[in-house]
Amino acid sequence: MDKEQFVINDFKNPFLGDDAAVVKDQVFSKDLFFEGTHFKREWMSLDEIGYKAMVVNFSDTIAMNAKPKFVLLGLGLPSSIKSSEILELNGGIKRACDEFGAKIIGGDTIKSDKIFISVSVIGELCSKPLLRSAVKNGDLIAYTGKLGSSLKTLNALLRTPKNGFRAGRKSRFFTPILRDKFLYKSAKFLNSAMDISDGLEQDLPKLCKSAKISYKFLKKPLKYELRSGEEYEVLFSFAPKNLAVIRKMAAKCRTKVKIIAKAVKGRCRNNVRKHHF
Repeated sequence: MDKEQFVINDFKNPFLGDDAAVVKDQVFSKDLFFEGTHFKREWMSLDEIGYKAMVVNFSDTIAMNAKPKFVLLGLGLPSSIKSSEILELNGGIKRACDEFGAKIIGGDTIKSDKIFISVSVIGELCSKPLLRSAVKNGDLIAYTGKLGSSLKTLNALLRTPKNGFRAGRKSRFFTPILRDKFLYKSAKFLNSAMDISDGLEQDLPKLCKSAKISYKFLKKPLKYELRSGEEYEVLFSFAPKNLAVIRKMAAKCRTKVKIIAKAVKGRCRNNVRKHHF
């Protein structure tokens, strides 16, 4: 059973089903970043942990065509953590907020056996929200950038003894790259969008199922492209007539765009094993 979807379905209402909930001209999103589930301290510095915890949530806001404005921050910290370590963790959090123009306005801190970071973001829509359910029959489906870096790094970390892998710090696994400039400039030409957090083979069906539509690959991506999670590239759909302008916007923003599929009538099925539980 997909327990994540089971929980969501039990609270079923019109606000659920996207990267963030749209309420008038604001969007609200929440993510948890838990030690042992989302990161290991021997893999990442505390600055990297704080930074990534924030930007993966900002990614949800951006995918909705909104700008992150305010953050409610929850921290669980072990009693053994030093003040210098807290400052390092906070440094990554502040760095992300400064980069994307968000401000922490409240939250809570508790004692915990492990570090966990709970992030709630309030964003403001730039124009129309980009809903998953807005995919249209005949749309082209594409994603930004390249996929695979995060999975490659994770596999290397899992194969390497503790503290033995420190190369490739520019990997998406450590430092996600968000495509905010491209999305904001091209939003009016897009029909739908979401970020790729669970991997393309899971997120593409999510996008299409929300619109009660299916998809047909124009050229099937490679296995590592399909299965690499935590990429935070943007998966989006648009009418074929907008292809030229999308490519023009991508070039201006120095963002690679790869067209992978076409939306078609039909029931979208997903038999891929879920990551969560």
